[in-house]
Amino acid sequence: MHERSSVADLAGSLRSELNRYSPGGKLPSSRALVERFRVSPVTVSRAIAQLVAEGLVVTRPGSGAFRAQPRPEVPLPGDTSWQEVSLSGDGGPEVVPRTVDASGVLVTLAAPPPGVIELNGGYLHPSLQPERALAAALARAGRRPGAWGRPPTDGLTELRSWFAREIGPALTAADVLITAGGQSALATALRALAPPGAPLLVESPTYPGMLAVARAAGLRPVPVPVDADGVRPELLDAAFRATGARVFVCQPLFQNPTGAVLAPGRRAEVIRIARAAGAFVVEDDFACRLVHDDAGPLPTPLAADDPDGVVVHVRSLTKIASPSLRVGALAARGPVLGRLRAIQVVDSFFVPRPFQEAALELVGSPAWGHHLRSVSTALRNRRTAMTAALSLELPALTLPHVPAGGGSLWLRLPEAEAGTDESAVVSAALRAGVAIAPGRPYFCAEPPAPHIRLSYSAAAGAAEIAEGIRRLRTACDEVLTGAGGGLQP
Repeated sequence: MHERSSVADLAGSLRSELNRYSPGGKLPSSRALVERFRVSPVTVSRAIAQLVAEGLVVTRPGSGAFRAQPRPEVPLPGDTSWQEVSLSGDGGPEVVPRTVDASGVLVTLAAPPPGVIELNGGYLHPSLQPERALAAALARAGRRPGAWGRPPTDGLTELRSWFAREIGPALTAADVLITAGGQSALATALRALAPPGAPLLVESPTYPGMLAVARAAGLRPVPVPVDADGVRPELLDAAFRATGARVFVCQPLFQNPTGAVLAPGRRAEVIRIARAAGAFVVEDDFACRLVHDDAGPLPTPLAADDPDGVVVHVRSLTKIASPSLRVGALAARGPVLGRLRAIQVVDSFFVPRPFQEAALELVGSPAWGHHLRSVSTALRNRRTAMTAALSLELPALTLPHVPAGGGSLWLRLPEAEAGTDESAVVSAALRAGVAIAPGRPYFCAEPPAPHIRLSYSAAAGAAEIAEGIRRLRTACDEVLTGAGGGLQP
């Protein structure tokens, strides 16, 4: 029998028998299934992985496969007809030049010179990436029948279903498009939702890569300040009224760079304000899997409770897995999904099928849960090491918020009478042997104060972080003390 048929037949047989088991009940072992159905262990593994992707089965390392808990009822679809009015409003203000400053992005992408400690990176250190699991997943994916053929333009149904379940029970595979990572998804969303020259409301400060995408699309970013509880709703409402904007981009979970989580009392308010303005909220959920093991309960994505299609949701596997696993998702409801699909098809046709198959293999394997737990603990340890080192070496730097997720800290530099030049601090730090990110690229208007961003996710471990902060102290002593910064505790 053809391998694809064997996997499909076995998955169908197991699917039909699931009602024999109560939720949480254990399925027969792989060995028992091999003997009963007279198939190979590989066929059993792939059939189970398919049921995992469908949300019918869960696997536990060392314990086996179990029937998943029943899914909650999907609520009735909301009213998305308002989008037809918003999407047709393309007669925006005067078109602005599509100039692009990629310096803020390149800071986190460029590898530092040999001997320089990387505290400016945007991805997990290689020691935190699941390289073995990725290699095994890619090898298995490459052997899947049809793995090198043309995939559906929206993405593999199983992968879209997996992303939909990760976002929330109200979404299905039909609401999801597979993208080539989160950056690509953001670019598609902004081009779909706003015409060139239009204002775009953004958090301030915010991710430089998003600002670069916005300017490349000819949009005019307008800052809306955030505090320790996320974007301030009263200022968001005022910005919508003042600019007539139809899109707001936010990161409600462990916002980059501040690490803030949008407070429960503000979440519904943000959606209400956007809905009243006839506007979309682009939710960049980049840190959904970068949660520290001391974070406690976290809110669900904004898109999980959005029947009217206000939220366009973006997430990817890149941050939690590997910079080269460029697999992400766009989720939306209503007419806007058609526009998102059209732009993505024009730009890239589709995400390569081997990557999609590898992503399915990865998230359906027992190694996936182990990786998530390992990263969660490692990030908390690195964050603790960095905050301790900063308290010891650089107490004059202000750390307004210690996040329970993400991979970096946002620090305010002390301001001398003549002002602090953060670029001088960055340059001095590089001379001292540590790479850090300046704060200026995170603002689309004049920054209120000089800042730097320090990444602990890109470091090799606690010892390297401590040495990096010691080198940063040397740089700050050179630049800030000389300018009257007073770094001595």
